[in-house]
Amino acid sequence: MGYQDEQLVQTICDLYEKISKLESLKPSEDVNILFKQLVSTCIPPNPNIDVTKMCDKVQEIRLNLIKICGIAEGHLEHHFSSILTSFQDNPLHHLNIFPYYNNYLKLGKLEFDLLTQNLNGFVPKSVAFIGSGPLPLTSIVLASFHLKDTIFHNFDIDPSANSLASLLVSSDPDISQRMFFHTVDIMDVTESLKSFDVVFLAALVGMNKEEKVKVIEHLQKHMAPGAVLMLRSAHGPRAFLYPIVEPCDLQGFEVLSIYHPTDDVINSVVISKKHPVISTGNVGGPNSCLLKPCNCSKIHAIMNKNMMIEEFGAREEQLS
Repeated sequence: MGYQDEQLVQTICDLYEKISKLESLKPSEDVNILFKQLVSTCIPPNPNIDVTKMCDKVQEIRLNLIKICGIAEGHLEHHFSSILTSFQDNPLHHLNIFPYYNNYLKLGKLEFDLLTQNLNGFVPKSVAFIGSGPLPLTSIVLASFHLKDTIFHNFDIDPSANSLASLLVSSDPDISQRMFFHTVDIMDVTESLKSFDVVFLAALVGMNKEEKVKVIEHLQKHMAPGAVLMLRSAHGPRAFLYPIVEPCDLQGFEVLSIYHPTDDVINSVVISKKHPVISTGNVGGPNSCLLKPCNCSKIHAIMNKNMMIEEFGAREEQLS
């Protein structure tokens, strides 16, 4: 890294020190100011920043910062979901009071476009969102503007989050009929995962590499062959805010593409498809099967005004 890159990392570490000393991470003037500074520092694209190659001290700060951001994000969503549900008319008509609503609109459009391109026009009938939280904006945006006939099942381990989210959509005559909430640890969900055409995994489900891979392995085991898994990742300095998902973390999936936005949408988007089971004939018995592994080679990047795109071409090898 050059001097400016080192200064950027130092600025992030300094902000971490200030944030870690806050008495509470609930929305307040001090909390809002520090997190706005943190986000504005991390957002500018910087291909020179590779958090995986930094020293142990910075790696530890990054992991702690991701956890802190997750807690603060949960408090922020609880705060605004509570405000929204206090409206006498349909709370969904007031979503623009949430400070990052426009980001969700952009992210929802991006993810819908990815789905459209990779499903060849097929419209998913049933979608799962894992880690939906008290303000399930991804599901709401997709259901309201893009997937208007699709059923959405939202999974969260926190009963208070699901209670708020359910109340939030209850006044909408359309969305309330197509959106369901389940209070459960996704690691305890098995057979029902086979019923979803698309599964979204929130960025903060699995705060570190080991936890994230464990969840992905569980989804790979129980999702239907050919179903789509969409994940959020991070790139460059944005990886101080959210965990990174790499292609080789997705064993048993075909990685179709990774999109790295370069505007104010923070999360990268990874779209993948669960491999079909392939019969291996008499090897190991008549019912033996094998999953194609993820091959992480042959990647090329395309840069345009708003995003960096890593395309994964046809590179699977037939196993024999």
